[in-house]
Amino acid sequence: MESRAVAEKMSGLGGVARWPSAVREYVSELQAEMRRVTWPSAKQVRATTAVVVAAVLMFAAYFAVVDLLLGRAVNAIFQALARG
Repeated sequence: MESRAVAEKMSGLGGVARWPSAVREYVSELQAEMRRVTWPSAKQVRATTAVVVAAVLMFAAYFAVVDLLLGRAVNAIFQALARG
C-alpha cells in the first residue's frame, strides 16, 4: 500500500525530481517499522534451529532409505528382464 503511494508520487511531471524525497520517506518508514518488530530471543532461535536441523536429517534419512529400496527394486527388475 505504501509502495503504491510512493509510485503515485513519482508518476507524472517532476517524478524524477521527487525521487530523493520519496526514497528518504520510504527509508524512514522502513526504520519505524523495523523498530516495531519483535525479534526472537537467542534461546528461541537455537530451539527452532535445532528443530529444523532435526527435521532435515529425518527427511534425509527417509529419502535415503526410499531411494535405496527403489534402486534395489529397479535393479532386480532389470536383472530379471535381462535373463528372460
